[in-house]
Amino acid sequence: MDVTYSIQQVSTLTGLPASTLRYYESIGIIEPIRRDSSSKQRVYGEDDLELITAIACLNAIGMPLDDMRAYLDRRTASGDAVRQQIELLKSQQDRLADERGLLEIRQEYVALKIAYWDAVERGERDRATTLAKQANAFISKLKPDRSRSNGV
Repeated sequence: MDVTYSIQQVSTLTGLPASTLRYYESIGIIEPIRRDSSSKQRVYGEDDLELITAIACLNAIGMPLDDMRAYLDRRTASGDAVRQQIELLKSQQDRLADERGLLEIRQEYVALKIAYWDAVERGERDRATTLAKQANAFISKLKPDRSRSNGV
């Protein structure tokens, strides 16, 4: 007898909320899931669980849906498709590096604001003014470069 899983079980096993599983099915990231003949509820098999686990990993690295779809379409391919998989993952790696850089800038900004408010609390007006100017210089750096991020 084949092992089957409910949507709640798949959600628990993969970390993807049931709403995300239904959404991914509605947009074609996940193929339509078999339904129980009497209850009409989704019934996931081992193959479904394996695929959804892979999807959960792509979701966890923040891969955009279009890239996720392309990656999944080529996951059993060979030849040029292998190179395309590598390029797709390198592109995601670049997006993550951009996000890391932005996070580091945000951390620096928060540290400056903490130092600013500490100076205000201590009555150090000159230091507070200097720190405020430094923090204001970060404003342009805090905005992500949307031209490279592809919506991530």
